[in-house]
Amino acid sequence: MTIASCGSVSATTLGLPNSTAIPAEKATLPKGLFVAKIPVSAKTKQRLANDIETITMLSLLQARNTGLAAGTRIPEILVIGLRLRGTNAAVPTDIVELIAMQRKSGMLFACVRDADFEGTTRQECAFAVRRSLPARAGHTTTSKIFVSDWKPAGEATLEAADPAVDSVDALWESFCSQVILDDPSPVDLDARLARRMQIARLTTQIDKLTRDHQRAKDAEQRNEIYAKLHRMRKQLEELQVQ
Repeated sequence: MTIASCGSVSATTLGLPNSTAIPAEKATLPKGLFVAKIPVSAKTKQRLANDIETITMLSLLQARNTGLAAGTRIPEILVIGLRLRGTNAAVPTDIVELIAMQRKSGMLFACVRDADFEGTTRQECAFAVRRSLPARAGHTTTSKIFVSDWKPAGEATLEAADPAVDSVDALWESFCSQVILDDPSPVDLDARLARRMQIARLTTQIDKLTRDHQRAKDAEQRNEIYAKLHRMRKQLEELQVQ
């Protein structure tokens, strides 16, 4: 069987089990499939037509072909290759959103581009997932597209054998953790993600307050800003050692 590929990226190069690879003859997904049943903006339609060369299903991971327990939230995981047109293209987050929102399955996107490198070009791969953000009880849940760093296509891999991965649900958490945090552990991902988001917010606030403190002329105002800075820096230190 010839397995599907997106550029030089395939289930095999990604390190996924051969049992999950999609046959090449069944792998190509027509672009029109994703704009047929839902309203789509003209801009997104144009990007789908012009910026995406091909959409290819590379791997389908289920309980039956992975040896994992069936998921209760995620029935299966699709790994979809997006071959991008042009050189040094960015991950098309609007296209990832368009495709991922239409199916309950977990979807991991392997985006493949040609990129300038040391006077020549090479193929690079970045991963993307759509995931709900951690939310407090009673608050509306929102989703976000998370994107990994670009890597040479031959070095872009997914870890599917973490000891804590015992179900399709846990495998999806592991894949999301790899994309978002560069860590294969599926354990407490929402808590780890919430901590990272809090660290990012505090870092931004500290940078702003530091500039405000430098500009402040009034001594009372400077002292007030300094006190806020001290509290936030302490919070940041506590989060970073957890």
